Amino acid sequence: MSGAGAPSAGVAVAGARIAIIASTWHEVVMDGLIAGAQRTCAESRAEATVIRVSGSFELPILAKACALSGRFDAVVALGVIIRGGTPHFEYVCAAAASGLSAVALDTMIPVGFGLLTCDTEEQALDRAGLGGSSEDKGAEAAWAALSSLAALRALQGMSPA
Repeated sequence: MSGAGAPSAGVAVAGARIAIIASTWHEVVMDGLIAGAQRTCAESRAEATVIRVSGSFELPILAKACALSGRFDAVVALGVIIRGGTPHFEYVCAAAASGLSAVALDTMIPVGFGLLTCDTEEQALDRAGLGGSSEDKGAEAAWAALSSLAALRALQGMSPA
């Protein structure tokens, strides 16, 4: 299980504008991921806007649009892909992960990676930050985006708060 060793300290980025891009597949899991990301943004005094997109394959295009819009300081991308009996899983996972990485590198806007790639729905539920879940990947993805934003601001001589 990957939850061991996860950072626990928050980061303050008061007033930062965060786009939470979330797919619509697997509603219960997505509700948990979104709630975790929103909670982390609120604890960090950042302003979060949730934008829904059909599936995980569409996350990169919306993430790039948000990054280029000038309206957001960071993006949190949330989705769920559950392995099935076809190669669809591998293609969508690879495309979404590569696309989100490219958005961050091309735009210099932090992108928190909250894309669950699981073999079963039970694994996704266990990572969704729900009651009884062992992990909260929505919160972790938001924390990653916010801490990257704070580090970038520090490098640029700006105050992270």
